[in-house]
Amino acid sequence: MKTSSLKSNFQQQQQQQKEASQSSYPNLSKHISYVVDRQFNNYEVQLRVMIFITFCGLKIKDMGCVERAVLPKFYLEELNYHVYKVLSMAKFKAVFTSVPKVMVDRFLKDYLKVDHVVGTELHTFGKYFTGFICGPHLVVKHRAVAVRECFCDEIPDVGIGNSAFLDHHLFLSPCKEIYMVNLQEDAKTCGTSSSKMPRDKYPKPLIFHDGRLAFLPTPTATLCMFLWLPLGFLLAIFRLFVGIYLPYYMGRLLGQLSGIRLRIKGIETSPKQFCENSLSGGNGRVHKGVLYVCTHRTLLDPVMLATCLGKKLTAVTYSLSKMSEVIAPLRTVRLTRDRVKDGETMEKLLSEGDLVVCPEGTTCREPYLLRFSSLFAELADEIVPVGLQPQVSMFYGTTASGLKCLDPIFFLMNPFPLYYLDVLGKVPKEDTCGGGKSSFEVANHLQRQLARALEFECTTLTRKDKYLMLAGNDGRVVP
Repeated sequence: MKTSSLKSNFQQQQQQQKEASQSSYPNLSKHISYVVDRQFNNYEVQLRVMIFITFCGLKIKDMGCVERAVLPKFYLEELNYHVYKVLSMAKFKAVFTSVPKVMVDRFLKDYLKVDHVVGTELHTFGKYFTGFICGPHLVVKHRAVAVRECFCDEIPDVGIGNSAFLDHHLFLSPCKEIYMVNLQEDAKTCGTSSSKMPRDKYPKPLIFHDGRLAFLPTPTATLCMFLWLPLGFLLAIFRLFVGIYLPYYMGRLLGQLSGIRLRIKGIETSPKQFCENSLSGGNGRVHKGVLYVCTHRTLLDPVMLATCLGKKLTAVTYSLSKMSEVIAPLRTVRLTRDRVKDGETMEKLLSEGDLVVCPEGTTCREPYLLRFSSLFAELADEIVPVGLQPQVSMFYGTTASGLKCLDPIFFLMNPFPLYYLDVLGKVPKEDTCGGGKSSFEVANHLQRQLARALEFECTTLTRKDKYLMLAGNDGRVVP
């Protein structure tokens, strides 16, 4: 009796445990479903708010400019190299994202050669975005449906997702092979530099880009920028005042005390001694003017050169706003793009003193040199090439579609801007037009020489190419 009662009690306990375990699985499933749904809902609300703040009242035309000229730089700098290698091997590529399609469509198709892009569509009214999305939901809730609609009855070979998002496991389930990327672990294992796409591996060279921000606008970095703006504006006004009203040696001293860093190469003696050596020939004869041929990075290039040399210079430019012309601490002369008239103007200026010219005709932020105009080579045999390269941490001091009059202000608002100058010395006479070279040969030779000195790459692109790509115009500034 005792044995049979113990056996029956044991069987009853087993049955209870089995029923409890069976009943726990639905609860666990419900819990997982609740976590996933909660994550979806929180992510959707956050994304909706962000989309509304970003796009409400924004012109459709302006968004096209941002998509074309601003966003590719940030996408390329954050592109995962290992993911790109897998993506590049596929014949047909499709990307499904919850962010607005207008933000990624052009980059994915132009740079990554993606064939099909599915993203959140935005509602528009006339020429403006309203800040709302088309349809009741974001793509985040319909990725699996979008995958089935894209591939129909075919099964995708490879699917790549982010392990930080639970829904990626679900919508990639139809794929034959699934790769989940943990970006944080990938950065720790492979190193940040090896996980991100190296510049020389970019699928397409990044030569031109626009926008004022020189940093990735993460929430923390953006908050720091807004906190810095009031102080940065006052600092820029102080630096501007110092550069305009004080002598060069005092302006250089106070500028460096305010955080501007100068790295000068090629002037081993004092600036005054260098100027005297540059202006004198082999027989001691002094010429009237020297032509300084500079790379063009910002509007402050001639100012920085004059400050480092400690002498007055005249700068010629194609496009300069009235405000920039007024606040410039040196003489500026506007060119007309008429080769004959511009040649006469520059020849006259050279007879009066030293002249600064930037033969690229426009600025370029990346380590590339645009095609050099050959006009300068026809006017002077006393040529001194100068390589300039600024470095900023917060704001770019150039723009193609914004207000050019604010370019110096934005550059001077950086906490610790750096300007690197490499004065290469006077060009030998045999390498000038006076030595039998054509003006095109001289221009190309100087472009290559400056590119080697700065470790840049030469291109045949022009100022017109830049503005057509970034701003949709030829870059003319109305006087």
